[in-house]
Amino acid sequence: SHRGLGDVGRQLRDVVSATSTLQQETARLVTALRTPHVRGRWGEVALRRVAELAGMTAHCDFDEQSTHDGDDARLRPDLIVKLPAGRTIIIDAKVALTAYLDSLEANTDDERRAHLQRHALQLRSHVDKLASKDYARQLRDSAEFVVLFIPGDTFLGAAAEADPMLIEQAMERQVVIATPATLIALLRAVAYGWRQEKIAENAQRISTLGRDVHDRLTTLVNRLAATGHLLGKTVKAYNETVGSLETRVLPAVRRFEELGVPSRKVRTDPDRIDVQVRQPALLEVDLE
Repeated sequence: SHRGLGDVGRQLRDVVSATSTLQQETARLVTALRTPHVRGRWGEVALRRVAELAGMTAHCDFDEQSTHDGDDARLRPDLIVKLPAGRTIIIDAKVALTAYLDSLEANTDDERRAHLQRHALQLRSHVDKLASKDYARQLRDSAEFVVLFIPGDTFLGAAAEADPMLIEQAMERQVVIATPATLIALLRAVAYGWRQEKIAENAQRISTLGRDVHDRLTTLVNRLAATGHLLGKTVKAYNETVGSLETRVLPAVRRFEELGVPSRKVRTDPDRIDVQVRQPALLEVDLE
């Protein structure tokens, strides 16, 4: 019917409009990514986001854009991931994407393949550049490999399609090419290592605290024992004094009364203390 054809026509116009909008947005994105500053900032934001998703926070586990002096030039990795025991992993994200962006605007398949070949060549060239910097030798405590971060799986997939040996040969040169997914997995492993390090540190602190408390308790028990010993001697001296009073002093006082000498009455005789001083038990705690 005419109504059905009209609906199909409107849907086709909507598809054409959406496609046109998508093409315009893609063109704007391509133009933006051709700007080195925008592309660099995008890489930094992607790195930070990956680190956050992996549980690696900026204030404790990594330093962005730190500069180090090497033998030939100043080294400026985009990310330094700190490992337990003072080791580090260097991550670089300065990847050229111009050839890949050119492939998106290619008019023919041959042009697209040529641009992707150039994209793979640019990536391989950057691998060679990173390998030549030899971060492991230049920076003390750096891991034996460096990570080349590609901010999108499609960028690496396109390069690997044009150069199938790219990833393997990069590994041979101690350069690990990582996309967001693989870098998140790597950083989560590092974060797990940090958690285990924290658990070990807490266990050591608990052990140290336990020994300290044990030492203090031992000192307190020894002092209580000494105080109890002194109390025992005091009670013994008191009882001996009471005994002397009962056997030697009070009988003489009573004789004065018998002879008619007035005296004040003693209201009550002092009692002996029969309670024994209890000694504290010895501490027998094994903290090993």
